[in-house]
Amino acid sequence: MWGRIEPLLPTDPVRGRRWADHRRTLEAIAWKYRTNSPWRDLPDELGSFQTAHKRLIRWAVDGTWEMVLTALLAAADADDDIDWTVSVDSTVVRAHQHAAGARRNGRRRTPDEPADHALGRSRGGLSSKVHLAADGHARPLAFILTPGQAGDAPAFETVMSRIRVPAPAPGRPRTRPLAVLADRAYSSRAIRSHLRRRNIRAVIPQPSGQVRHRVRRGRLGGRPPGFDSEAYKQRNTVERCINRLKQWRGLATRTDKLAIAYQAALHLAGILIWTRR
Repeated sequence: MWGRIEPLLPTDPVRGRRWADHRRTLEAIAWKYRTNSPWRDLPDELGSFQTAHKRLIRWAVDGTWEMVLTALLAAADADDDIDWTVSVDSTVVRAHQHAAGARRNGRRRTPDEPADHALGRSRGGLSSKVHLAADGHARPLAFILTPGQAGDAPAFETVMSRIRVPAPAPGRPRTRPLAVLADRAYSSRAIRSHLRRRNIRAVIPQPSGQVRHRVRRGRLGGRPPGFDSEAYKQRNTVERCINRLKQWRGLATRTDKLAIAYQAALHLAGILIWTRR
């Protein structure tokens, strides 16, 4: 696994200083999120917790985590190892009280940090929501983070836009799956039109309310959208992907004040999943 990750990490020192050992720092970050322990409880053999935390944030800001994951996806696609029958879903992550309290007004230190830190109030209390797309082998392709009360359908096009796998030769990155599987929460005219324009097969069931409305309108209601019930059985791949991510206790419960830090941990978990392929 380390042999696949090491060539993708930055080698240029920061301000003329040598990097602390990349491998030990990655193990420190992974240990923190696997156990959901406080940063200060990091074992001495994994180095300074300040070094690990600063590296997590620095590589989140400059896009290193996302670039490493993209490179692993490109290598998998070159080996024809990505199943392009993609499933999309979301999961709510309960936020610990330690995740609250970050400054919401004034100048933010990290440019990509949302003003609300992707924290909101849902029925379960303070929470965030992870929207993701997974390939047919239950491996993550893209993530976005929103407040916990955010709906699934409004985030759909943003999640789809994050699927970008570079081609092995010069050319456009692959952004279009063969089919998209999603549950009834994604059954909207806008989403179906979006997939139709991009020539992507939609495998999305209609909720009963939409079916009744169409039948009530008669001929004006139009034809029912196509639905492949056999293909829909594969939608559990995104649920299995969520389960794999939430085996990391620091991802199952959010303790990070900054959304960019939590999303970086999601990318690291995705990196380790793809290096095991």
